[in-house]
Amino acid sequence: MVRTLGVAVVGFGWMGRVHTQAYVRLPHHFPQLTVRPELIAVADEVPGRAEEAAERYGFATAARDWHEIAADPRIRAVSVAAPNFLHREIGTAMARAGKHIWIEKPVGLTADDARAVAAAVAEAGVQGAVGFNYRNAPAVQTARAMIAAGEIGTVTHARIRLFSDYAAHPEAALTWRYERARGGSGVLGDLASHGVDLARFLLGEIDALIADTAVFVPERARPAGATAGHTRATGGEPGPVENEDYVSCLLRFASGARGVLEACRVSVGEQNTYGFEIHGTKGAVHWDFRRMGELGVSRGTAYQDQPVSTVYVGPGHGEYGAFQPGAANSMGYDDLKVIEAYHFLRSIAEGTAHGATLDDAVRSATVLDAMARSAERGAWVSPA
Repeated sequence: MVRTLGVAVVGFGWMGRVHTQAYVRLPHHFPQLTVRPELIAVADEVPGRAEEAAERYGFATAARDWHEIAADPRIRAVSVAAPNFLHREIGTAMARAGKHIWIEKPVGLTADDARAVAAAVAEAGVQGAVGFNYRNAPAVQTARAMIAAGEIGTVTHARIRLFSDYAAHPEAALTWRYERARGGSGVLGDLASHGVDLARFLLGEIDALIADTAVFVPERARPAGATAGHTRATGGEPGPVENEDYVSCLLRFASGARGVLEACRVSVGEQNTYGFEIHGTKGAVHWDFRRMGELGVSRGTAYQDQPVSTVYVGPGHGEYGAFQPGAANSMGYDDLKVIEAYHFLRSIAEGTAHGATLDDAVRSATVLDAMARSAERGAWVSPA
């Protein structure tokens, strides 16, 4: 028997829209779910934005104040897609109101923020999902299974990269993303958080690291009004960029493997260049988000001159079969968020966590905090 679940979205920039569309598509791809989302309310402080979202997507209620969402008894689950500095306040309030939460990474500005939200979720006995979407790619799921099965031998070293040009233009507006108090640790929280999650998901816990960071565009213009996404601004009052454009980090895993994680938001010529190369004693696996359905695989007993083949994921790899009937049919970014929504609602239906959780957010944030400490000290540190 299928029951409806009242859901709400707080913050309706790009990510709020993506969450909403995932809820709408969920019954189409995962009809086996025993709960079906019903769009009850949307909240955004920008005048008119919530009303426009309600009209476009069919939310029953639009609000400026997210506290109305917390107080609404019709709502059982909430997507938190507001800016980072609001994650802790909104996330803890929703959990204490007895609402399951699907919250975007990095879950606040620091590991302490993530811990506070995780504690509130645990105390309330609700489910908490986190927006680490790249682990949901069927090729990534397949790589994880191959590594766990020893198909590339013992992992020796890995490289994880997340390069983008979304902040490369010098006229990119000085939004909350570039402020320490509201955006947190810049590219660390934005892109490197995904890299840390992929590293942990594929290779296990990180024991120690040393990091270096830099700001390459030190000043930007303040926007004249409300922004969404990566808006440009010209002629506004200039202000300093307070957080990092770039991070590089050497990693030591608990397994003994070594790693390199590099992320940059101002990489001219790079658009969503996200991926990894993982090497083992008998082979390797490679993945590039821009070719999301492909996995480069080298395995065998040749060791030297061993070829790399391309595996096209298909039904039987991760959740691919919920979207396409045969291998090499393309999936996209939004599909990964549908999978995330599926894990979230399945967790609610079954009372057991599926997918990335608040514990994953805490562990990722702990590593990010360690990167910041390491960059400041110029020394190896252990995440704590």
